[in-house]
Amino acid sequence: MKSKILFNLTKRQLVCFGAAVLIGVPSFFGIKSLGNTSLATMCMIVIMLPLFLLAMYEKDGQPLEMIAFHFVQARFIRPKVRPYQTDCYYTALMRQYQVYKEVDAIALKEETTGKHKNARKSDA
Repeated sequence: MKSKILFNLTKRQLVCFGAAVLIGVPSFFGIKSLGNTSLATMCMIVIMLPLFLLAMYEKDGQPLEMIAFHFVQARFIRPKVRPYQTDCYYTALMRQYQVYKEVDAIALKEETTGKHKNARKSDA
């Protein structure tokens, strides 16, 4: 539940609407002095629309800038292909078993070639 401050609007909405008015109204009068009133109105709407969207649009409890941030992250910054990788306990045990087998094979090979026995005789 968001707390309402004035005219049943939240603080965020009031700040965004205030900024839209501070940017849009002077631009309206500036463009109106150069040309047509309809053109000035359309330009004012285009200038104020992003701030109105920031104030009002919300999806799944997230404001527009968070949705845009997640979109940019997913679309442009993070890698496109993210392969599924898991490291479950069973695969870790299988890797460890393979290592033990390799070590045993190396030890057996040394015993059969006699390198290990000769190394012990020369040490003594």
